[in-house]
Amino acid sequence: MSQPDAIIIGTGVIGAAIAFEMAKAGWKTLSVDRNSQVGHGSTAGSCAIIRMHYSTFDGTAFAWEGYHYWRDWAAYLGLPENSNLAQFRETGCLVMKTEANGMLDKHMYNSADLDCPFEEWSADKIVERLPVYTLDSFAPARRLDDPEFGQPNGGTMQGGVFWPQAGYVTDPALSAQNLMDAAKQHGAEVQTGVEVVEILTQDGRASGVKLASGEEIHAKIVVNVAGPGSAIINKMAGVLDDMTIETRPLRQEVVHVPAPEGFDFENQGTIVSDSDIACYCRPEHGNHILVGSEDPECDPHQWCDDDMHYNHDFTDQWTTQAMRYAQRVPSLGIPSKTRGVVDLYDASTDWIPIYDKSNLPGFYMACGSSGNQYKNAPIAGKMMTALIGYCEGGADHDAQPLQFELPYIQRTIDVGFYSRRRPINEESSFSVLG
Repeated sequence: MSQPDAIIIGTGVIGAAIAFEMAKAGWKTLSVDRNSQVGHGSTAGSCAIIRMHYSTFDGTAFAWEGYHYWRDWAAYLGLPENSNLAQFRETGCLVMKTEANGMLDKHMYNSADLDCPFEEWSADKIVERLPVYTLDSFAPARRLDDPEFGQPNGGTMQGGVFWPQAGYVTDPALSAQNLMDAAKQHGAEVQTGVEVVEILTQDGRASGVKLASGEEIHAKIVVNVAGPGSAIINKMAGVLDDMTIETRPLRQEVVHVPAPEGFDFENQGTIVSDSDIACYCRPEHGNHILVGSEDPECDPHQWCDDDMHYNHDFTDQWTTQAMRYAQRVPSLGIPSKTRGVVDLYDASTDWIPIYDKSNLPGFYMACGSSGNQYKNAPIAGKMMTALIGYCEGGADHDAQPLQFELPYIQRTIDVGFYSRRRPINEESSFSVLG
């Protein structure tokens, strides 16, 4: 494309969604990515969980809106009938009531306010649905080298809240490819295997990018959706000075273990978020269980200097997560061979993403979204498209933030909630839960 209107850096699920929504709105977009295939950055390592529960109203509204696009995935994309589409499995999501999450009072209030269905489950109901579970309490979460690891604290879990329409996408990389294929139908173009090394400027605004090959591509709009590389791109653009929220790559390990013998977790299990043991899990293909950490205080955060140089091997964190989950599921077998995913999150200071303009006109960012924003990709694409149109039309989003209506649930949200200049949101869980 000789002269795109917008260059989108990153072809993960959110970058691809922005390309799709901007192309539908009439923008000539060019997406560029260092990876050789669309969706093969941190999106490919995502747990791809579609959930609605958040501790903030804005987070809940955005996620509840986002669900509807996955539910109607084929209709949303508009691809030919024989297309190979990512599948959304609607398993539901159980969240254990704990002191750490305020017994889910805020979450239930937000869901009720938005007419998002949920059910309160008693302890008996949980064991009926998940007979391999024991409901002893183990909080606070500990590491394996703690002498009290695995010792119940004498309490028992008091039940949970179940969101029946939650689920997960079976192939997150494919979902990004679906979005990019849909974008191409509206004229979008993509170049993979190219690395951005400079953000070009002219007359005080963004004017394009320079690639490692030396090629310059000019456009009046540049959108940073580079995932764990977003901080480096923001630094290239010189836009860090007025940002109170920063983003950094955070190394994460996700465990894959076989389900306990005699229980079909793939078909009878559900997603579970359990802050008592600081783990979340979901069913995985082949009757496996995927187990991630909810970032308790005892787990050291492994921040990385960049998104290229980090340890790709499993560490004792793998064993800690597997054994923590085994506290809840005593019949769980822990295999001697480690399986799962080691990848990076693009985590913000308060684990709430930045969907915003910058202090460089024409340079926009959709950053800090890893870990808890996969589910929001379609609506994030719509909102970023509206934001770019709002700012390019002459509005001052910093002074008068865009008010954006969520089309399905017909609620209006203040996009300033996602500002790069916001105060740190103290309502956040400061973890992957957002």
